[in-house]
Amino acid sequence: MRGSPHYHNHNNNNNNYNNNSQHYQQYHQYHHGCGGNGSGVGRRARPKHGWPEVAVAVYVAVAAAVTVCYWNGLRGDFVHDDIPAVAMNADVLGTGPLALVATNDFWGTPLSDPNSHKSYRPLTTLTFRLNHYIFGLQPVWFHVVNVILHGICSVLFARLCISVAGLEHKYGLLAGIVFAVHPIHTEAVTGIVGRADVLACLFFLLSFLTYHDTRWKRKERVLLSCTFGALSMLAKETGLMVLLVNLAYDIYSSWGHIKKSLVEHKQTEEYNSFTRRAPKTIAAIVALLTFRLYMLQGSLPKFTEPDNPAAFHDSSRVRFLSYSYVAAFNLWLMLCPSALSHDWQMNSLPLVTSLNDIRNIGTCVAAAFLLCTTCKILSDMDTQKHSPQVLSALLLIIPYIPASNLLVTVGFVVAERILYIPSMGFILLCVYGLQTILNHKKSSNWVLITIKFFVGFTLLVFIARTVLRNSDWMSRPAIIKAGLKTLPHNAKMHYNWANYQRDVGDTKTAVNHYREALRLWPSYASAHNNLGTLMERSRDAEHHFLAAIRYSPGHVNAHYNLGQVYRLMNRTKDAVTMLERCLMLNNGYTAAYLLLAKLHTGSQTGRLLKHVAAYQPKHPEHQARYARWLRDNRRMAEALIYYKRAMAVNMEHRESVLGLARVLRDRGQRSRVYRLITWWQSTRRRHSVPGGGRIVFAGDLYVKGWQLYKQGQTTAPLPSSGEPPRRRNADGKMSMCNGVQLSHVMIPGK
Repeated sequence: MRGSPHYHNHNNNNNNYNNNSQHYQQYHQYHHGCGGNGSGVGRRARPKHGWPEVAVAVYVAVAAAVTVCYWNGLRGDFVHDDIPAVAMNADVLGTGPLALVATNDFWGTPLSDPNSHKSYRPLTTLTFRLNHYIFGLQPVWFHVVNVILHGICSVLFARLCISVAGLEHKYGLLAGIVFAVHPIHTEAVTGIVGRADVLACLFFLLSFLTYHDTRWKRKERVLLSCTFGALSMLAKETGLMVLLVNLAYDIYSSWGHIKKSLVEHKQTEEYNSFTRRAPKTIAAIVALLTFRLYMLQGSLPKFTEPDNPAAFHDSSRVRFLSYSYVAAFNLWLMLCPSALSHDWQMNSLPLVTSLNDIRNIGTCVAAAFLLCTTCKILSDMDTQKHSPQVLSALLLIIPYIPASNLLVTVGFVVAERILYIPSMGFILLCVYGLQTILNHKKSSNWVLITIKFFVGFTLLVFIARTVLRNSDWMSRPAIIKAGLKTLPHNAKMHYNWANYQRDVGDTKTAVNHYREALRLWPSYASAHNNLGTLMERSRDAEHHFLAAIRYSPGHVNAHYNLGQVYRLMNRTKDAVTMLERCLMLNNGYTAAYLLLAKLHTGSQTGRLLKHVAAYQPKHPEHQARYARWLRDNRRMAEALIYYKRAMAVNMEHRESVLGLARVLRDRGQRSRVYRLITWWQSTRRRHSVPGGGRIVFAGDLYVKGWQLYKQGQTTAPLPSSGEPPRRRNADGKMSMCNGVQLSHVMIPGK
């Protein structure tokens, strides 16, 4: 019987059980009749203290373990995927309509966009949005919510182990604590975007407990369980697998009644109850799966070879061996989480290309483990003496299937946070094995003492490893340095570290790490592009941009940057060609339009600037830029309109105020110029804007600090917005494409 919170001891048929068997079965038998076939025979007598009496102590102990482990992680900043998914996501920041959350992917891109990641997690995004609405964009509160959710998941898992799997209270408590402190969970808990996995696990456990926990009896528990399953799927796609786990474990638990009905053609009440539950669950699975496929908008996500190298290999044998090894490696990470990293792309785990590869031994061990587990499930269908082992196998295997590359290709090699739910099965299996050994009568005292010492030592190591791993997630440089230490052969790590060094101004270190990334992965297009922005010589920059385009023909930034290089080399025709290709790849690439406008003359420049102004109506810079062109071409009336549009967006936009003043001056409307400048000066003083200066009238008008000069005054032209001054080396050559001085000219990748 699977509903008991007590340990299965097959050889211990004591008198306590026999004297109270009727009461025991009535108390523990499942609402749908599981266990009525005598599967409870051989259980121990109920302990003195039942589950309700110790529940609070278990919950408090597990919550305390979570607090101890993750307290130091609350100070972490937004890092890695947190930045695009949270800090720069319009759906989280509330700058877009709430309804878009239902039609955008996890990163804020419309699902209909061909470049969408197709990760549909609106429930998680809504929690981020609520977080931001209440507390603002303060990382500490995002971390606090993650830790609270992890604590709830740990408590619910302890309940599952005791109330459904049938572990003794102390072993259920141990399972909950191990889950709470396991280092493999740091990415899901301390990494803010890991909330998707934690939230999905929360509803996963609620769905499972609603379906199988006898103490959570509800009239419409199947419907409620399916609702929780749907919420789990809306938190993260893998949450849908809970309904398969529910159905599989229900089949296992009800197998005695199912078999009796099939063999003896006798339909018992328990069998009829199962036949009412199963179709509802299957219908929910089909409906949710159909909805999820519909949200793909007719296309699967597009991944590249660096994301998942095995998926792009020509040999099916190499793909099979590599995928199998990744599964074995994930098992190893759950057993020994010593090597942890936030990114396992780009050959972090080299492909298994030969049967002679020694790593195949680990794959065979994992395959043997899974085979034995399957055989144990099949052999235990009738006796059901090892239900915790069966449940652990279901929790370990089924939630991992979406990440296994068996159904669809995924965009990663290893991702520690996707092990958050499967790790429950692994932990349950280990703790059940521990309970079996320690409760075995033939175990000697020294064996018991050794095992207990090992368990205590393992918990301390796990806690220490989790606390140390939390410190890796404190900041952007900390997480990258930790990744470099774990995976020095990962080109992505060197690329990320080079990006950071470029951002802080250490160009030399950035160049070295970009080169190392290219040595490890020669076809790394983004590394070629970013390295090109740091080159001093135009020929070197051209070489890297061409390489980026060769390896990634759709690399928009590389096309734009190469157009910049050709412009600075006075190869105008080549520059125009490259910028036009850039716009063919992305017709909304504003910088390319602006650069083309500089390369063209006459009306063509005006058409390009007008297009940008129409495409970006909420950007006063673009309105003012077109208005300036109109003024230079003596089209004052139109210029006046566009300057006013710019000021309608931002009344204090500097270029628009200056341009409007110039237009009014050129039209002889001195009184309006006076009122405009007076209003502007009073506004700046009222807002305590430094550098306002004094207004001086001496035959004509200028504003201190703003270079509004008299008509006819000769002065060296200042570089226009987006065009830095060109400088020359000692040998007279132009210094181009330097990522520090010209970072606003060349556009590096992320």
